[in-house]
Formats: sequence, C-alpha cells, structure tokens
Amino acid sequence: MSILKNKIAIITGAGAGFGEGIARLFVKEGARLLIADLDADRAQSVAASLGPAAIAIACDVSIGHEVQKAVDVCVQRLGVPHIVVNNAGTTHRNQPMLDVDEATFDRVFNVNVKSIFHMTKAVVPLMRQQGQGSIINIGSTAGLRPRPGLTWYNASKGAVNLMSKSMAAELGPDGIRVNAICPVMGATGLIEQFLGTADTPEARARITAGIPLGRMSTPEDVAQAALYLASDAAAFITGVELPVDGGRTI
Repeated sequence: MSILKNKIAIITGAGAGFGEGIARLFVKEGARLLIADLDADRAQSVAASLGPAAIAIACDVSIGHEVQKAVDVCVQRLGVPHIVVNNAGTTHRNQPMLDVDEATFDRVFNVNVKSIFHMTKAVVPLMRQQGQGSIINIGSTAGLRPRPGLTWYNASKGAVNLMSKSMAAELGPDGIRVNAICPVMGATGLIEQFLGTADTPEARARITAGIPLGRMSTPEDVAQAALYLASDAAAFITGVELPVDGGRTI
C-alpha cells in the first residue's frame, strides 16, 4: 500500500536514528521528502539510498534562516509540505544537573525546542494556505516520566510535549494537526550520553528493567507511529502525546 502517496514531507535529523527510520518508511509508503540534517554527508547518503523520492540539505535546526532555507528548497523542488517531522534532537550527558554548563544547556534547548519555533514560523503559513497539514514533534518519555541525571534534557522534552498540545489547539481551525511521539530510550547515536556510561549490555539491562516489554525502542517503532499520525487514518487525531515506550510510562 502507498499510505502517503502524493504527500510531501520534511524530516529533520533524518541522517540517522529515528529520523532515518521515519524517512525510509515514508518513502516506502509513497511520500517524497526532504531530509534535513546537521551532517550533510549522512543526509546525502540516506537520500541517495532512497532514490529520486528523497532530497537532502545540510541544516542546523537551531538557526532560523537555515530552517527557512530548507523549507524553501522543499517548496522549490518538491512542493509545499503536507507533513513535517521535527525529529532533530540532542542531549547533555547523564550527570548531576549542576554539572551541566550553560552552553550545553542552551544547545539542548535550541536544538530540541527553539528548532520547532523556527520550523513553525516557516511552514505554518504554507499549510494554512493549503488548508491542511500534519506536524509531528518527537518528544520523549523523558518529558512524561523523567530520569535523574537528565534534568535539562527532560525539561526540553517536556516543553516539546506541551508545545505540541498547545499548537494543536491553536492550529486546529486551520486544518493543521499537531502531535507528539514520546519514545523511550533507543539505541541511537546518543545512547552513551543518555546512559552516562559506556554502552554495555549491563547498562542497557538497567534501562530495559523498567520497560515492561523488555527492550528499548527502535527506529522502526517510532516510524510506524509517525506513519499513522501523518496519514489520513489519523485525520481526527491531534494534540496527543503518544508514548512509544513498551510500557515505560505506565
């Protein structure tokens, strides 16, 4: 099936991890998309592997004019986006909150939170003109059930989760749906930062012990949730915080 046939999407942070998983499933389901990633080489590599349905651009989502350029390229080469997945994110290392320096704090909030401000300013006017749109923000279970040692990251994802609900309330009359996906920790490039230690089977076991289904999340798990929220099957779904967490937040 081509669930996203004729749909155009922008996915940030899609050079690896959850974003790459979402990009691969969206193309499989018929979408054309722009991959925006800080790492230009990774973005180009993923786009090349997906064929003509995907294009790539280097983009620091914490910088407004770079986000605007990415949206402009999407419009020029693919068309007005129907779907935006704000996936790009970062964290500080798991450590006592007072040990995190101000520059790191600012980077976490600029990438995780301010990036959505920039993207919203760039895409919402376009979505309003076409009378529809689906914005999916990748929040986290960290914003629902925080872990010690990740206080400032937890706070940033709490902002993403709440922002998504507020955006949904405000943009609903324009036909724009906004939802948050809240994954539990996955084996992405940030795993050692989240763990605060080396990525070992023992360290992972400490995490999975608190997940009833007994494993961490995968890009495929998050991609399937994003596919549903982006699709017409979710036409009456907006403002939800969808945990993809194996029961972590129960």
